[in-house]
Amino acid sequence: MKIELENIKPMDIEARSFAIITEELGDRKLDPQQELIIKRCIHTSADFEYADQLCFSKDAVSQAMEALKKGACIVTDTQMAKAGINKRALARLGGEVYCFMSDEDVALKAKELGTTRAHVCMDKACTLDKPVIFAIGNAPTALVRLYELIEEHKINPELIIGVPVGFVNVVQSKELIMQTQVPYIVARGRKGGSNIAACIVNALLYKINNDRS
Repeated sequence: MKIELENIKPMDIEARSFAIITEELGDRKLDPQQELIIKRCIHTSADFEYADQLCFSKDAVSQAMEALKKGACIVTDTQMAKAGINKRALARLGGEVYCFMSDEDVALKAKELGTTRAHVCMDKACTLDKPVIFAIGNAPTALVRLYELIEEHKINPELIIGVPVGFVNVVQSKELIMQTQVPYIVARGRKGGSNIAACIVNALLYKINNDRS
């Protein structure tokens, strides 16, 4: 069987990928504020179900962009998500990325309480004296704890990106976040991951840059 490859320059691969995504979405109309985020999630995963599964609270994108422009920091639940976020673009806006999962005090506290490190990380995030956006791509226990902290009025995030992947309490934890008054971008169902969490943060950063161009 003869396999024919597209003759395309390296710098044109991303543009070609987005052209294919647009073509395969066909006549489907996406909200202009959400379009770049949805397409970047599809680009990252090659999964077109994100066009249906990504849920946005009212004005979530514009609210998140304003928070980032004012120097909001990002708290993730994995080092992988932290590594994937464009820290240079974030730093230009005055923000930085935190992941407390490897912190010794977090490990000790989690063992003492008999809970997960992700749970304790959300408590530690409450001590940050700056606006916070959460990008959760792995641990549903992080979302459950965030819900509890919001209900207890101990934290009021600028945005929650809730896209943990898996089977145990994943669906339920996402639905909890969607019941709060906090702006959210959630991937309903079991799908998600640290790469998707980082992708959404980067899409917001790229969108700010595009709007300024």
